[in-house]
Amino acid sequence: MKAFFALPIFGVTLTLVAYFLSGKLKDKFNLVLFNRVLVSAVLIIGVLLLFNIDFETYNNGAKYISFFLGPSVVALGVTLYEKLEEMKRDLSVFLISVFVGGVVGIFSVILFLMLWNAPEILSRSLASKSVTTPIAIEITKITEGIPEITAGIVIITGILGNAFGPFILQKLGVKNNKAVGTALGTAAHGIGTARAFEISDSAGTYSGLAMCFNGIITALLAPYILDWLLTFSQ
Repeated sequence: MKAFFALPIFGVTLTLVAYFLSGKLKDKFNLVLFNRVLVSAVLIIGVLLLFNIDFETYNNGAKYISFFLGPSVVALGVTLYEKLEEMKRDLSVFLISVFVGGVVGIFSVILFLMLWNAPEILSRSLASKSVTTPIAIEITKITEGIPEITAGIVIITGILGNAFGPFILQKLGVKNNKAVGTALGTAAHGIGTARAFEISDSAGTYSGLAMCFNGIITALLAPYILDWLLTFSQ
């Protein structure tokens, strides 16, 4: 059995089956908790724990699916080109919104951790929680945090944003697809962008660009904001 688990086909099949089943649950119950990304992750983790399979073994096959993340991000350029004229009209409002959202995201997590007297290493590891994993890990290396913690929280942030972001925005009265997409991309990076494309092409396009712009903002500002807040608190 262990030999089968080590085969690349196992990781690929498990991922695809989990995503298929999550879709069936979503279609049947249509509840926020049955979000496809969240349910897929829970199903995969459950199988790995049940059969005592380590992540490296599972990733022998799953990495082939992960490979397509890069091309899919590049493909966002197609929708961006199609919406280029529309985005030019909204550019100033868009840039201000993402900038404010990105900065507030950095401040809020650090201040929350400081309020609860969390270890400083957590602040150094979570300051970049709202950007995509590769960027977040590089920022954490600069802030001298723990990349493993960063990666885990970034993924959790994306999943929660994907699952609950549109619901929360709707309850807050945010109904414009462009605004919803911008919020999801800023707060929940790539996983939030995937959810935005389920809403509309406009939401997905704005979300993808917001994800990129917030990555730049966080990379430039997070280390300085972190150092300033930590110095101020001493």
